[in-house]
Amino acid sequence: MKTYDLITILGPTASGKTDFACHLAHSLDTEIISGDSRQVYKSMDIGTGKDLADYMVDGKDIPYHLIDIREAGDKYNIFEYQSDFHQAYTGIKGRGKLPILCGGSGLYIESVLKGYSLVNVPENKELRKKYENHSLRELTDILATFKNLHNTTDVDTAQRAIRAIEIEEYKKEHPLEQNEFPPLNSLVIGVGIDRDLRRKKISKRLKSRLDEGMIEEVQKILDKGVAPDDLIYYGLEYKYITLYLLRELSYQEMFSQLEIAIHQFAKRQMTWFRGMEKRGIHIHWIDASLPMKEKVGKALRLLQ
Repeated sequence: MKTYDLITILGPTASGKTDFACHLAHSLDTEIISGDSRQVYKSMDIGTGKDLADYMVDGKDIPYHLIDIREAGDKYNIFEYQSDFHQAYTGIKGRGKLPILCGGSGLYIESVLKGYSLVNVPENKELRKKYENHSLRELTDILATFKNLHNTTDVDTAQRAIRAIEIEEYKKEHPLEQNEFPPLNSLVIGVGIDRDLRRKKISKRLKSRLDEGMIEEVQKILDKGVAPDDLIYYGLEYKYITLYLLRELSYQEMFSQLEIAIHQFAKRQMTWFRGMEKRGIHIHWIDASLPMKEKVGKALRLLQ
């Protein structure tokens, strides 16, 4: 067996990556670390697709980490994820096991595999409001006024440029808290799914989750006192269902707009994964439609 630090299983939404990861973890007698930016929140179960039933294979519970660690309404970020990931990772390695990182949040996954050095700068809502209507060219000109930029990488969207300005403004008054973690040598397996099949599964799953009580789940979170804007912040299911509950969208508008948004999200995930490959991360793609036994067998052979 090659000396990998961990196994990473990634893929777009509805590809079946969690079920696959759990079966592989069962075969290797190991534990899973979630690589999903929204599954960290408690009570947000159906909408984030936690699929906790998948974490039992042949009557055995598969231990998992970084799920249900924060309250709904909190703002969790990649800086915190890096620290939480390494705490879970160190614990699993200390138990003599090979961790499996599984998820679809490409930036979170890449940040730990490549050991990105990140700074902990809180969101500045007033600043974001101030610059929300500025063009990328205008924002780039503003950035050019700062000396010794912390981040000199490209700012190819207005959102990234605003974040860069946010960091520079924060630096004026505060010392930067920075993560320093080493890159990790991972066997990376991608669960590839045909685009048409993915679209069918997304649509079918959306209907199923609505039938399972996803609207009621969002209503319960609102009833606990979480502000609608804080739920809308999480996007996708929580954004559109909250707008429906606020009567800003009809049921049909909510369904159709959410369905389109999830399809677009899956497309963005695949774009990110292709970008990871261009940035030097080798992904071994496995067909999602293969029988589970074959998928696990392929993964085990890749480990050899």
